[in-house]
Amino acid sequence: MAKKVNWVLALVMSIVFGQLGVDRFIMGHIGLGILKLITFGGFGIWWLIDWILIATKHEFKNVEWVD
Repeated sequence: MAKKVNWVLALVMSIVFGQLGVDRFIMGHIGLGILKLITFGGFGIWWLIDWILIATKHEFKNVEWVD
């Protein structure tokens, strides 16, 4: 069953707190959120990639975007 995630909230959290992994925690990807947190967003690269993926409503595993 996919977790329903508010797309606007995830996008804003990704832009503002994405380097801390907050966007991944919101999507239910706890392990990736912790990894993103300790690497400070993959030194900025992972943060940017996630920001683009969320902005384009990429189909993440077990995530259903709601508006």
